Amino acid sequence: MFLEHFPEEGSKHGWIEVICGSMFSGKTEELIRRLKRAEFANQKILLVKPTIDDRYHEKKVVSHQGRSFKAICVDSSAEIVDLWKKEKVVAIDEAQFFDEGVIEVANKLAGKGVRVICAGLDMDFKGTPFGPMPQLMAVAEYVTKVHAICVSCGAPAQFSHRTVADKEQVLVGAKEEYKPLCRMCYNKIAH
Repeated sequence: MFLEHFPEEGSKHGWIEVICGSMFSGKTEELIRRLKRAEFANQKILLVKPTIDDRYHEKKVVSHQGRSFKAICVDSSAEIVDLWKKEKVVAIDEAQFFDEGVIEVANKLAGKGVRVICAGLDMDFKGTPFGPMPQLMAVAEYVTKVHAICVSCGAPAQFSHRTVADKEQVLVGAKEEYKPLCRMCYNKIAH
């Protein structure tokens, strides 16, 4: 069971939280859950997502299960600082798609007393660290790694196996393009 050990709501201290894992592990569900709690506590929230993520909705972050939260699409991490209007919580979905500047943005906002929540894939379909996620995890006060269920054997899954032939690192997709696999099943298929 996941126990939260975050500072008290309304704290004057800022911090960085990272939610990471494979496709279908519940990263966005967890992000939305945390945002709903902050919203209930009347905290102002800024949620951004990369413009490239147009799978479900242009103006919302939407989980695979259909839960959603209003968001603003941005092309670069620099836009996040420009959009920030002193919100107490700044959330970044699909953080792996952002440029390396997102690390400085997260640190800058946390330094100003903001709770920064970043959610994203920790590994790409090849099983290698994805974009700025390793650095975000390194500077974060709190890291939550969530797991999917391996569709081959039922074990905890941490790999996003691509089921189509495209070899580009970035291929925005869902269950038509990816399936979650555990280490054993991933190694059998991918190697």
